[in-house]
Amino acid sequence: MNTPVKDTRREILREVIFEADTPAGKLFDVVLIIAILLSVGVVMLDSIKSLQEEWGHTFYALEWVFTILFTIEYILRLYCIGKPSKYAFSFFGIIDLLAILPTYISLFIPGTRYIAIVRILRVLRVFRILKIAQYVSEVEVLMRAVRASGRKITVFLFAMVTMVVILGSLMYIIEGSEDEFTSIPQSIYWAIVTLTTVGYGDMAPKTPVGQAFAAFIMIVGYSIIAVPTGIVTVELSRSVRSELNTIICPDCSAEGHDPDAVYCKHCGFKMK
Repeated sequence: MNTPVKDTRREILREVIFEADTPAGKLFDVVLIIAILLSVGVVMLDSIKSLQEEWGHTFYALEWVFTILFTIEYILRLYCIGKPSKYAFSFFGIIDLLAILPTYISLFIPGTRYIAIVRILRVLRVFRILKIAQYVSEVEVLMRAVRASGRKITVFLFAMVTMVVILGSLMYIIEGSEDEFTSIPQSIYWAIVTLTTVGYGDMAPKTPVGQAFAAFIMIVGYSIIAVPTGIVTVELSRSVRSELNTIICPDCSAEGHDPDAVYCKHCGFKMK
């Protein structure tokens, strides 16, 4: 006789925590986002030396209050979802965990609590709260495109690393007698900031050959921008074509089901 009560309690918690369609669920998410913004504000203020010296103990206490609240919320999310591991390794699950870990790690490694600034990523839930479904869908499409482009981008980055090593070494040979290019690592650093079109200006070639070579690298840098953009664009177009309406499985929190889906395509849970 206790099982139905327990299941009902978990179902109520799941609706409040994971769904924004009910008044209670929307209120929970609004309060959560306010708490996230306040906690991020505390971390930012604590990084200001003058404020930290005067209000450091208060900021430290507030940080622990927010961390404990977010820890309880994270445990409740794991408790009320059907498959906790699915949520724990999802995008929001990992972000929720990263939001509370820095404060605990700071007990052993001082200063790491400032990494808690990643809590700002949790504000992405505002799209669900405001029911801006098209934005949620676009975020999911973009994430799928980036994941699908992972291998191509990895190959591209490897090629870029190889290129800057070669270009930096050549510039060292050309400008080796100048003060700025005193080593290959420094020349590689210059090649990176030049090829990526950042151009800090702290190092510049002085010889005509070096300047001509630098101009060539700058032009190549502009053309290279199109490569990762094209890779992601292709995958993005494919993802848009295969996009489905976002229906969330209440058991494993998987998304991307057809509107008329009866069973979850990931875990087989009956959704209707």
